[in-house]
Amino acid sequence: MIETERTSLLLLQAENSHLVQAYHRVNREHLAPWEPERGDDFFTDESFVKLGEASNLAFLAGTALKFIAVHRASQQMVAGCSFTNIVRGPLLGCNMGFSVAKEFEGQGLMQEVATVAIHHMFDVMGLHRIMANHLPSNVRSERLLRRLGFEREGYAKSYLKIAGRWQDMVLNSLINPNG
Repeated sequence: MIETERTSLLLLQAENSHLVQAYHRVNREHLAPWEPERGDDFFTDESFVKLGEASNLAFLAGTALKFIAVHRASQQMVAGCSFTNIVRGPLLGCNMGFSVAKEFEGQGLMQEVATVAIHHMFDVMGLHRIMANHLPSNVRSERLLRRLGFEREGYAKSYLKIAGRWQDMVLNSLINPNG
């Protein structure tokens, strides 16, 4: 567990998958424009238990670390910050994805969570590079990444299937200042 000012960051596992399920159900419409298309089968108990199990296996394999941010006052998930496609060797890098509950937008919570999570990936996991992409229209994510120190590196056409269609992405990265 990693503490921030308002949250506890926990590794997504089957045991806490009910928190992730509640988060996605409450924020379904809010997250829909920024995520892959989600059918009703995604929101089932079984789906989230499997998601937690897969997260734990990826953590044990060293290929991903998926944090859920649980608000200490409410004990509800309020944000997520995932580091996937972890590659060792000469790259020492990964991809970062993130989301915040509609209720907490504009309150600095995602920056709080991402800052602590990024420090963990650099200082504890020993990574050199974190990559994070956003839709060109996602100004909030773009601003957050700039505040976190990410730099724009490029533009990828038809890069990810988001909200049911192939979309362009702005490519960004953050280099570990200590190595």
